[in-house]
Amino acid sequence: MLPKEKNLEESIENYLVSIGYEQGHSQEFDLSNCLFTEDLFRFLENTQKELLDEFKYNRGSNYKKAFVDLVNSNIRARGFISVLRNGVEDMMMNGRFQLFYNKPNLTTNKTDYENYKQNIFKVTRQLKYSDKHNNTLDMVLSLNGFPLIVMELKNQFTNQNVYNAIKQFKEDRNPKESMFEFNRRVLVYFAVDTDEVYMTTELKGKNTYFLPFNKGNNRGKGNPPVEGKEKTSYLWEEILTKDSLLDIVKRFYFIEKDGTKDRRAIFPRFHQLDAVRKIVSDLKINKAGKNYLIQHSAGSGKTNTIAWTAHRLSSLHDENNDAIFDSVIVVTDRKVLDKQLQDAIYQLEHKHGLVVKIDDKKNSSDLADAINNRAKIIITTIQKFQYALPKIESHEKRHYAVIIDEAHSSTSGENMNALKETLAVKTLEEAKKFDSELEKEEKSSIDKMNELIEKRTNLDHISFFAFTATPKNKTMQVFGRIGEDGLPHEFHLYSMKQAI
Repeated sequence: MLPKEKNLEESIENYLVSIGYEQGHSQEFDLSNCLFTEDLFRFLENTQKELLDEFKYNRGSNYKKAFVDLVNSNIRARGFISVLRNGVEDMMMNGRFQLFYNKPNLTTNKTDYENYKQNIFKVTRQLKYSDKHNNTLDMVLSLNGFPLIVMELKNQFTNQNVYNAIKQFKEDRNPKESMFEFNRRVLVYFAVDTDEVYMTTELKGKNTYFLPFNKGNNRGKGNPPVEGKEKTSYLWEEILTKDSLLDIVKRFYFIEKDGTKDRRAIFPRFHQLDAVRKIVSDLKINKAGKNYLIQHSAGSGKTNTIAWTAHRLSSLHDENNDAIFDSVIVVTDRKVLDKQLQDAIYQLEHKHGLVVKIDDKKNSSDLADAINNRAKIIITTIQKFQYALPKIESHEKRHYAVIIDEAHSSTSGENMNALKETLAVKTLEEAKKFDSELEKEEKSSIDKMNELIEKRTNLDHISFFAFTATPKNKTMQVFGRIGEDGLPHEFHLYSMKQAI
């Protein structure tokens, strides 16, 4: 028999404590600042003692309040995720306080590795989060004092399920309270039962929008059964492990902007995280030279998946600390992807010039220069890319990742109508018909890439990553991996059935 809600809470807590989380207590939580204040100062003492001592010297006995005020004013100005990622500076001193340390990319960095081991992860059950009432949250996960993840847990044996948890978030959690303000503290809210997980990054009362965070079962919705465990155990055993959570904070979570205005926070959905991580694991074993067909249906958030993939590939190193790719080239005909890719990558890696865009205003020699100069991420069109391919071939000792975004040129622009229609489609039959009509319209960038690749033999130093909703046979043959049945298969799948 699977656990009741309290037991579900207990089994999640027991697992997280077994992998290095500390057990938190509600009374340790500073209600006015929504912070486990002592955790924050213990982390700073262990990792940045000299800087903290200088701050204490400048601010005197009231230094803790002064530091928390500094952090809060930075969060109000820049948003929580930016402060968490980039730290805070004090005008009176030289140096920047880091609020967490990610696992270093390179094994040579001993200090960063020691600091990374000092991160304090805490799991707290039944957390009272306001001094105005006695409401509690089932489970809160914090990093160095900051609450990052809130979970409401339900269990079918008490006749409640994930939808009751969603209702609770919508009706009983006031988005105006400090704990729940957008981009001030919590990054993501999970509604969880023993079968399914849903998530949102912003509470908006009854207008709160939840997305599924499920693995998919048999190409459909939900999660596959797991022997002796809850179907949702992947959430705490895979996603919420310490390294995984740090990775999401550092390399995935970002704020989508509309002009200068924050629009929404993006936390990767399960299939997005899974695709990027599986690509990375495969590359660490196989290095450059293999192809990847990512078959993600319309409505899957393909643009973000491409942005995350490009960013990860640009900083990927092998066991000798050598870069796996000299450059990552993204081939697309969509302005929206250009903008979203640049916005996302700039937030994940605060460096101007990391992304070079070769658009209509530039010519093929600009693309050749970017390739020669080993620009980390290059965005270009299929028309320009065909002139650059000989250049890439001539650099045999270098390695390239080429990401192809299948946007049909006749439907370019984010293909919003196609997306709306696909999501309005109710049956698989309708969906397939709709997709095949879209396919007939015009040659896509992938069709053109198929033709380019087929003419060439020497492509061992290039990895192609083809993102498409409905691969044609030709695409499957060019980019698919041969399985045990001798036929080509996609590397990663998020099916139309699951999307619907």
